Amino acid sequence: MSVQTLAAWLRCPNCVKALEPIEDAAGEVLGCASGHRFDVNRRGYVTLLPPRSRVVGDSAAMLDEREALLASGAYAPIRDALIAAVRPSRPRTVLDSGTGTGWYLHGLLDAISAASGQQARGLASDLSPAAVARAVRGRPDVDGLVADVHAPLPVRDAVADAVTVVFAPRNPAEFARVLRSGGVLAIVVPRADHLAELRAIGGMLDVPDGKAGSVEASLAEWFLPTAAQHVRYELPLNPERARQLQGMGPSAHHVVRSPESAAQLAASDLPASVTVSVDVLAFTRR
Repeated sequence: MSVQTLAAWLRCPNCVKALEPIEDAAGEVLGCASGHRFDVNRRGYVTLLPPRSRVVGDSAAMLDEREALLASGAYAPIRDALIAAVRPSRPRTVLDSGTGTGWYLHGLLDAISAASGQQARGLASDLSPAAVARAVRGRPDVDGLVADVHAPLPVRDAVADAVTVVFAPRNPAEFARVLRSGGVLAIVVPRADHLAELRAIGGMLDVPDGKAGSVEASLAEWFLPTAAQHVRYELPLNPERARQLQGMGPSAHHVVRSPESAAQLAASDLPASVTVSVDVLAFTRR
């Protein structure tokens, strides 16, 4: 990340004018023509949340569990399907909304570079500063943004060739605005049978039937569907992996993580495997 590449993505959250690097003896700063100023974190990202925002992103504990699971290769088939959905469009700029640890974005950028010989750039955006810090760490091709996807994004119009959203909330109107004409939106959503064996034990949120269809319907005003792939496989399960799956996702926001709940999970008669079942959906902007 450099302050120049970071600024190239962004607009002011207050007046929507373009952000540019500003010389400041105290550190790296982004600013707009209206005089609004924003400090760039020393870890390589900028926070552009709405004023007085009280929304809370994923905790460090949740990210630890996710990082461990993803590093094991447990979700590699999902990342492969995401790459297959996006790479043919040869994007040079990718906005990963709800980036988490950045694992999906890193794999996509590496695949694009390997296929084209040209390095794509990514913007890792998430509500959680701890997540964005991990996503930009050690990746000079990734810029970082702390933002709320439910608010107008502090991102310039038509700046992204692709937008990716993996197990994260969506803002269709804003995704359409920041995508260039012909750009690709790729979304990963769970099916009702995703992690069903763990959900049966308790402590995890249910996934409604037909989620992919409802996502497609919510995008219809701005996007046309172009491809869909169902990824389904059995993932070997043990108590450690069960804890990671329960603790890394949205269920962790709703379930009290206590020694008692951990003991209950450890004492459960776990199945030998758990079903991973997701839809990888691709769209183009209308």
